[in-house]
Amino acid sequence: MSSTGIDVGGSPPNNSQKSSDQEKGVSSSSLNQASHDERKKGPSSLPSISGSQEEDNIMRRQLKSRHIQLIGIGGTIGTALYVQIGRGLLQGGPASLFLAFTIWCSFILAVTLCMAEMVTYLPISSPFIRLAGRYVDEAFGFACGWNFFIFEAALVPFEIVACNVILHYWKGSEIWYGEVEFWAALGKVLLIIALLVFTVVVMLGGNPTGDRFGFRYWNDPGAFAELYHTGDLGRFLGFLQCLIQASFTISGPDYVSMAAGEAENPRVVMPRAYNAVFYRLTTFFMLGSLAVGILVPYTDDEMKVAFSTGAPGAAASPYVIAMNRLKIRVLPDIVNAMVLTAAFSAGNSYVYCASRSLYGMALEGKAPKVFTKVTAKGVPLYAVLVVLGISLLSFLQVSNDAAVVLQWFVNLVTASQLINFSSMCATYLRFYYGMKAQGFKRDDLPYKAMLQPYAAWYGLVGTFIMTFVGGYTVFLPGKWDVPTFLFSYTMIAVCPILYLGYKFVKKTKVYRSDEIDLVKNVDEIEEYQRTYVPSPPKNAFDRALDWMFG
Repeated sequence: MSSTGIDVGGSPPNNSQKSSDQEKGVSSSSLNQASHDERKKGPSSLPSISGSQEEDNIMRRQLKSRHIQLIGIGGTIGTALYVQIGRGLLQGGPASLFLAFTIWCSFILAVTLCMAEMVTYLPISSPFIRLAGRYVDEAFGFACGWNFFIFEAALVPFEIVACNVILHYWKGSEIWYGEVEFWAALGKVLLIIALLVFTVVVMLGGNPTGDRFGFRYWNDPGAFAELYHTGDLGRFLGFLQCLIQASFTISGPDYVSMAAGEAENPRVVMPRAYNAVFYRLTTFFMLGSLAVGILVPYTDDEMKVAFSTGAPGAAASPYVIAMNRLKIRVLPDIVNAMVLTAAFSAGNSYVYCASRSLYGMALEGKAPKVFTKVTAKGVPLYAVLVVLGISLLSFLQVSNDAAVVLQWFVNLVTASQLINFSSMCATYLRFYYGMKAQGFKRDDLPYKAMLQPYAAWYGLVGTFIMTFVGGYTVFLPGKWDVPTFLFSYTMIAVCPILYLGYKFVKKTKVYRSDEIDLVKNVDEIEEYQRTYVPSPPKNAFDRALDWMFG
C-alpha cells in the first residue's frame, strides 16, 4: 500500500476506544465493506510509493487542534488584510468593499465544505494535491500540485516585500513550528480584534479631535466609487475590483488541509478546525472591510499617494492612516510593528505549506524524490530550503518600486489561488460522484458536508470565472502593461501546459466514476484512529488552550 507520508505508529493500542469508531472515523458498516470490495478493482495506473515507511521519509502527527486552527488563521491573515485592503477601498468605495468581501466569503464556504469532507475522510499529507491525482487524473494532480507550490512559494517574497513597504513607515521541529505559528497567529487575531474595537470607539467620538463621525464617509464622498468610467458602469467596475481584492485576501481551507498529515487525531480534529477557521476568518474579513470603509474616505490623499507613488509609508495600513488623520500618537507605531510581525508570521505559514506541497508531490513521484527526505524531527529539509531560495525574488524591489513589485506578486498569486480553489471543487465533485457510483454511503463518512454537490458546483463556477477576471484592466483602453499581464495570466497558461505535458509523457487518463480509488491509504488512517491514545495536557495552561481551541 502507498505510504501516507506520515507516521501512523508509536501509540499503544487502546481497546476501550475501539467502540467509538463512529466518532473518530468511518463506521464499520457499508464503508468498510465497500473498501474491501473496491480495493480489488482500483485503477492500476495509480503510482505507488514503497510501503516500507523508511525512517527518513516519515512525518509525525504532533499538531493539536489549536495548532491547526491557528495555522489556518495565521496563513490567511497577513499584510493583505492591513495593507492591500486599502487599494480596494480606493477603487471601489466602502460599500463595494464590504459587499465584495461578504460575497466572496460564500465562495470560501463552498470550498471549505468540499475540503472538509474529503480531507477528514483521508487526512494524508498534501491531501488535495494528491487526491486530485487519485480522483480526477494523475496529470491533473501534477498540474494542481505545481500550481499550489508556485502559489505558496510566491507568497513568501510577497510578504518580504510587504515588510519592506511597512518598514518605510519609520524610515528617516514540527511541534516547534506549530507552537511558533500558534502564538504568532494568536497575536494577529488579537490585533484585528483590537482594531475593530478601535473603530467602534473612534467612530463614536472617542478620539483626540472629539469627532463623532460614524458612517459619515459612506455619505461624503459616498458608498460607491467610480473606477475607469462614470455612472453605473464605473461603480460596477469599482465593485469588481474589490471582488478581485477579496479573492486574493480571503482563503483558509487550503492552509488547514496542508496540516492534515501532521494532525493529531485528524478525523476528530479536522472538522472542528475547518469550521472554526471559516467562521472566525469570515468575521474578521467582513468586519475588517467594514471598519476600513468607516475609518478612511476613499478620496484620502495620503492613501492615494501611497498606492500611486510608493513613497515612504506608501503601503502603510489604512488603520495607521486613520490614526494619523485623528491625530492619535504612538498607537500608529505600535500597530505598524504588529502588522510587520503579521507579515513574518504569514511568511512562516507559506514556507510551511509550500514545502509540504513539494514533499507531497515527491511522495507521488511528481517531484524529485530528494524532497521526500525529512529530518529526525519530521521536517522536509530540502523542500524548505528550496522555498527559502525562492524568497530571493523579493530582491526585485531593488530595481523597481516596492509597491509595484507588491502588486506583481498579488496578480501572480491571485490567479494561482483561484485555480487552486477551482481544482479543489472539481476534485470533490469526482469524489462525490465516485462515492455514489461505487455504493459508498456519505452518511458513514466521519464528516458529511451540507449542500453538496451544489456547493461544489457553486464554488467551481465562481472561482473559475474569477480566475480570468483578475487582470481584465490591462485590456481597457490605455491600460496595457506587460508585467501586469504576465503576472495575471501566466499561471492560467502554465497549468494546461503542465497538465497536457504530463498526460502526454505518462499516458494518463481521466478516471470514470467507477474507477476512482477511494480506499487507498484508508486502512492506515483507520489503524491510526483505532490505536490513537490522546496525550494529556502538560499543565493547566495547556489544558485551558486545548479547551478554548478544542
